[in-house]
Amino acid sequence: MLQVSGLTKSFGANTVLHGVDFEVRRGEVVALIGPSGSGKTTVLRSLNGLETPDRGRLEFADGPSVDFTSPVPKATRTQLRDRSAMVFQHHNLFPHRTVLQNVIEGPVHAHKVPKAEAMARAEALLDRVGLSDKRDAFPFQLSGGQQQRVGIVRALALQPSLLLFDEPTSALDSELVGEVLLVLKELAEEGWTMVIVTHELAFARQVADEVLFFDDGVILERGAPKDLFTHPQHVRTRRFIDRILRPFDD
Repeated sequence: MLQVSGLTKSFGANTVLHGVDFEVRRGEVVALIGPSGSGKTTVLRSLNGLETPDRGRLEFADGPSVDFTSPVPKATRTQLRDRSAMVFQHHNLFPHRTVLQNVIEGPVHAHKVPKAEAMARAEALLDRVGLSDKRDAFPFQLSGGQQQRVGIVRALALQPSLLLFDEPTSALDSELVGEVLLVLKELAEEGWTMVIVTHELAFARQVADEVLFFDDGVILERGAPKDLFTHPQHVRTRRFIDRILRPFDD
């Protein structure tokens, strides 16, 4: 579905991506793991057009193709955003709008979907994640886990080719993490194509088809979860996994 080639990005004198290459196949879940500041979120934001790399290419199988060595036309950036939908660490719901109004905002105003169709789609998706009874609630009336599930529904309502998740559980209390991870697991089982930045390594080991370990702006190691988590090849990968995952293993 997507080929990423040579993504390079600097903020002032700080280079945060050093020529990152990877691909995402249709129906695949790719997990990006690694320490904070290693470039994972910058990659994710680049895929959605929220960040503009200094160099590199993004090539979607069904278009568009973006070469960041030249200025990116607004129309191309819009095409890029139409291919994907992003779920952030903080759900970023409109506080003055109901759950249903939050979900239909993108389809109606960005994609020009008729309101009745957008509402029917939103109601079906809310029912799917167990929130149909919250359609008329405002965000402040929801738990953090419920708000994040609304954020996921808002992304699904755009019917994107690619779902992007930036640490979707990091802002949640520990008891609410499971309900969000369950939704992500169900989406993976249904064949949604996803790129997920996460520190939930046990979840990545269960759900991902490929894991990319980032360190200092490069992909230091990549592989299937059963290989990377069980037999990491780099000392840096092993230390990271031991620090986060091993204490929770039986």
